[in-house]
Amino acid sequence: MNNLDRKELERALELIEDAKEIIEIIRDSEDEKFNNLSENLQQSERGQRFEENVSTLDDVISDLENAIDNINQASE
Repeated sequence: MNNLDRKELERALELIEDAKEIIEIIRDSEDEKFNNLSENLQQSERGQRFEENVSTLDDVISDLENAIDNINQASE
């Protein structure tokens, strides 16, 4: 891999890390919304949507962390 390719991977890595941070903020917001609901509302359709959103965003964050690790390995 040449230096130009490494620089492009570094740029991609920065973008992925920025996206991960944004998604973590949104996930935390959804989790806070869920936690602020009463127990009855947590069991409602609305509460379940918050839980599903948090779970889905956790999966996305995990996938991005894996992508970051893979990019770091590729650029070694």
